[in-house]
Amino acid sequence: MEKIEKKKINCAIYTRVSTTEGLEQEFTSLDNQRESAESYIQSQKSEGWIALPDRYDDGGFTGANTERPALQKLLSDIKEGKIDCAIVYKVDRLSRSLLDFSQLLEFFDQNNVTFVSVTQAFNTNTSMGRLTLNILLSFAQFEREIISERTRDKIGAAKKKGKWAGGRPPLGYDIDKINHKLVINQGEAKIVREIFALYIEKRSLLSVAIALNEKNYKTKAYTAAKGNKFGGIKFKTSSIQLIVKNPLYTGNVSYREQLYLGEHERIISDDTFKETHEILANNRRERKVAGTIKNIGLLNNILRCKACNSTMYHIYSRKGKNKYNYYLCMNAQKRGYKSCPTRLIAAQIIENKFMEFLKKIAVDSRIEPKVWNALTLEEKIPILKSIVKIAHYDGNNETLEIVLQNSEISHKFALRLAELKHIPYHRRQAEIGSEPWVRQNLILGYQISEVVKERNCGLKEIANWIGMIHPRLCQIVNMLLLSPKIQEEIILSEDKALFNVPEYKLRDVIAEVDWDKQQELWNKLLKAQ
Repeated sequence: MEKIEKKKINCAIYTRVSTTEGLEQEFTSLDNQRESAESYIQSQKSEGWIALPDRYDDGGFTGANTERPALQKLLSDIKEGKIDCAIVYKVDRLSRSLLDFSQLLEFFDQNNVTFVSVTQAFNTNTSMGRLTLNILLSFAQFEREIISERTRDKIGAAKKKGKWAGGRPPLGYDIDKINHKLVINQGEAKIVREIFALYIEKRSLLSVAIALNEKNYKTKAYTAAKGNKFGGIKFKTSSIQLIVKNPLYTGNVSYREQLYLGEHERIISDDTFKETHEILANNRRERKVAGTIKNIGLLNNILRCKACNSTMYHIYSRKGKNKYNYYLCMNAQKRGYKSCPTRLIAAQIIENKFMEFLKKIAVDSRIEPKVWNALTLEEKIPILKSIVKIAHYDGNNETLEIVLQNSEISHKFALRLAELKHIPYHRRQAEIGSEPWVRQNLILGYQISEVVKERNCGLKEIANWIGMIHPRLCQIVNMLLLSPKIQEEIILSEDKALFNVPEYKLRDVIAEVDWDKQQELWNKLLKAQ
């Protein structure tokens, strides 16, 4: 029988002592640790274990942290795949910190490296070793939670005394690193006062952001300890809101919804701060701004505005009983419509165009019309995400770009921005001319009827083509239910009363199926105008 050769296990031996005493001797504590580890490896020779010749010895280094040259070299070699097993004489040789120890074990596990303690029978390759590991990790978790609690208590105590507890200073302040307190930055403080004044005047976060960006003001800029730079960008609604809601500008420090007198100077008076809070509260109660309510859209988390490199979210607004669905660029919402060429586009139109283009580049039975149209929105969304990686609409170049999953190829399609806009119905009427609305709608009803016959399509499809909601389209087509005599009168009559016919009263006439009674109702309606 052919002998099966065991897989080689490359073992690295790590040794450590805390002091340098005795390291000059011929046989040191490090040598003793290594010798014990080599003996253990020799006992596992039948399993394919081999001791690597490289030495990982830390002489004179504490186990309280991981800042040890030999340990760092060991971790580096593990990353490079040179090591299959890490061996120590005792667990505390690797680390005396439970937190560091748990992190090192997690690192070993991520790199498929077994950890063995020779004198404690600790081997993560066995069930007992893994049990011990879980117990140690539980203690490490406990230690982390204790540290977090102590940190929170320390921060809370500092805030109650009005001290700056650390972190990035807000706009208007800098940090006095000697005294560890906030000091006013006069140039930025001027901007802060202007923000509060503008908000009281305009009563709109977006209006304030637009005004500041027009003056080329920027948010607080700072450099992190590692040299990375943050901030120094244009204002948006969320950054304005954080400023006008921050009690720090009144010379106070907030902790758990309580205010404590701070060590720093105030920038804003209590009266100004109170007034801004009242406006914020009133705006929340009265907010009925179009397009601020988010809901689920077919292209959520897929469609982005390329010009702004920003997400486009599905939103809707209501005008009377009508509901209008859109995709809104988040940059336009936060920094104003002038900052974005795309801004707001009709949801149904872009979704229809998107699917039309997708069918040209993706072969998938799930998006075939018969299958796709039978699915609910909740069923369509995961299917679409499995096919499409991302889509960008560029309002400047008027193109839609689609990138499929597992591909880097961007498929571009021309799509005019004007095609993606809702045209309000009353504006469409004004553009047609000065004809009575009943005459315009009746003619439009006939045109729609002809399209239905020629293309063998439904009213919903036509509504999507022309950017009109389906219920409204049905109301127009229903005018064809009027008697031929009434229709002739609407088209040919010069009676000025036609201009004043209320639409809601005409619906009562249309609802009557008897043409003689229809005529009576129609005559009464004209006389009443």
